[in-house]
Amino acid sequence: MATTRIEAIFNENIERVWEVVTSLSNVKWRSDLSKIEVLDDPTIFIEYTKQGFPTKFTITAFVAPRFYAFTMENDNISGKWTGEFQQLTDQQTKIVFTEDVLAKKFYMKPFVKSYLKKQQQTYVHYLAAYLEKTTKV
Repeated sequence: MATTRIEAIFNENIERVWEVVTSLSNVKWRSDLSKIEVLDDPTIFIEYTKQGFPTKFTITAFVAPRFYAFTMENDNISGKWTGEFQQLTDQQTKIVFTEDVLAKKFYMKPFVKSYLKKQQQTYVHYLAAYLEKTTKV
């Protein structure tokens, strides 16, 4: 199993960061996704990449605005993700995102950790850009 962790601080209040990260309807800021489909059970959703590749997520914890967790699975991986949110000041929030992922195909195992790190960095980069662009003045 590969484990990756990323931390970042945003100049935004915790409720705003939480709102953007946990939204299942706003994907326009996500460069890697075409859409998110929420199933009949609202704790289960499927993210589709721009190429149409699906990943199924099941929310396992939702403690607004402090902790969010889910399991994930597709043809290539299975694992879990946790997101911790900490308010540092009125307008500053720290996030800590951790992923534990198992490659389903033996030839992918050597690449999983570096792939996850790159995905996390891209996610945080686009999240920061979106928060900055949409900051409510």
